[in-house]
Amino acid sequence: MPLPPSSLHAPLPELPATGIRQLWVVLLASFWVATVCNVALWRELTRLPGLELAQLALLDLALGLVIALATAALLSLLAWRWTLKPAITLLLLSAAFGAYFMMTYGVVIDQTMMVNTLQTDVRESRDLLNWRLVATLLALAGVPGFFLWRLEVRRKTGGRRLLANALTVMAASVLLVLVVMVFFQSLASVMRNNTQLRYLINPLNSFYALGLIATKPFQRNESVILPLGEDATLGASYAGQVKPPLLLLVLGETARSANFGLNGYARPTTPALARENVVSQRNAWSCGTSTAASVPCMFSNFGRENYESRPANYEGLLDVLQRAGLAVLWLDNQSGCKGVCNRVPNVNTSQLKVPGLCDGDECMDEVMLQGLDERIAALPPERRARGVVLVMHQMGSHGPAYYKRSPPAFKKFLPECNDNALQSCSRDALVNAYDNSIAYTDHVLGSAIQWLRAQQPHSAPALLYLSDHGESLGENNLYLHGMPYAVAPEGQKHVPWITWLSPEFEQRSQLTTACLQRQLDQPVSHDNYFHSVLGLMNVETRVYQPALDLYAACTHL
Repeated sequence: MPLPPSSLHAPLPELPATGIRQLWVVLLASFWVATVCNVALWRELTRLPGLELAQLALLDLALGLVIALATAALLSLLAWRWTLKPAITLLLLSAAFGAYFMMTYGVVIDQTMMVNTLQTDVRESRDLLNWRLVATLLALAGVPGFFLWRLEVRRKTGGRRLLANALTVMAASVLLVLVVMVFFQSLASVMRNNTQLRYLINPLNSFYALGLIATKPFQRNESVILPLGEDATLGASYAGQVKPPLLLLVLGETARSANFGLNGYARPTTPALARENVVSQRNAWSCGTSTAASVPCMFSNFGRENYESRPANYEGLLDVLQRAGLAVLWLDNQSGCKGVCNRVPNVNTSQLKVPGLCDGDECMDEVMLQGLDERIAALPPERRARGVVLVMHQMGSHGPAYYKRSPPAFKKFLPECNDNALQSCSRDALVNAYDNSIAYTDHVLGSAIQWLRAQQPHSAPALLYLSDHGESLGENNLYLHGMPYAVAPEGQKHVPWITWLSPEFEQRSQLTTACLQRQLDQPVSHDNYFHSVLGLMNVETRVYQPALDLYAACTHL
């Protein structure tokens, strides 16, 4: 039966006014996140020197309102029937994870930390799991999430919902501006003098970092890799050579210079290296405070200050060495080479099944020394005849499960922390576990030198060990690594740089250990790595800068 004409223009019926208003759901979620989930920020504020109780209360109020209003404005953009609860759930989970890691390890969340998170593999993630993490997620996200999904939220028609959301965004934004204006003097002074605070604003710090990462493709085309060192050739030392060079580059993981006995540490953590004629630079510094930041940077020719702002992606050190005609091989016992070995032969050893070295879900670093002769023999013979550059990427001292990084025979410092929630361990037990991992790295390096010695009848071997970054071991309640470089403590940036040269390598390069020993305290950093390796291998190219070659002053070719 056809409808009467008048009914065609009748207004749509109103939805029943039952349940809680969406505005209250948004506000409750925003204030929960701004208060309870930002305990790391409130803790850090209490540690700021010179703040009286009234000033602290004022700062807490101002920052709490800023976080709540900013969160409410963002949530209002997603306050629709099918997106509100999922968006709040994601917000709660992000805030809970952030609160746990910032409170437990003293880390902050910035772009570098988010890249580390996105690139973390299953093994590294497993090391971070414990009952404290589960309890934090249940308390901060599980409980409010349970009540959230049981709530009946009042619904509005499309036009009314759009208007309500727009008004909420506008109101929250206006109030946010007013709060900043009223408290500007106090906020500006504290945030300017304590830049680490901005990375503790949870979970807006995570969303901001993800936003920066998402804009990277607009800054440069990440899919295009431009050539580097297309003019690379081998220098005069290769003319009529009898023994080709064999350079072993050991890329350390999370090793801090201060815990190396060679560098003055009170404990004998490096007995194997102490027996060798090695040179240990005491003033070496990293390019970043994480593997994701440091490894691509140290294998590039840009240097720390220019790497992030590079206009395009370029090939790196290994590409130049390979282009010059050398044989290159990357062995990885960790979570990958971060792109620097993509265009050269590479092998992952972390999932091998070698009895005694691969018990459990990972392999000890000694596994990379297994079958090396066969791996090198499989490289192109014409390249091997010119020279070989072999890279070993260690698992090293990767935390927080430091106790996993050394086998029982190398646990000389006891008792050892066997928990990945580092704050539950005593300071002594934590340092013991870390130092045992350094002692094992010393053994691996000593074994590598012994293997290199065995190559002397037909090669001129050398070794260069350099860590990607350091580590915090509870100093000022900071653990692990990944702090923004500008505010990172020395322990996360001061790294070991160790060189061993065989007599054959010294003869072909005219580089002497005795000369290097006279410059142990010379400032050096990852910026020098690219050029120092090219110098060691006597590769000539326009991108090589002698002024950045650590070894140039002691080379007389």
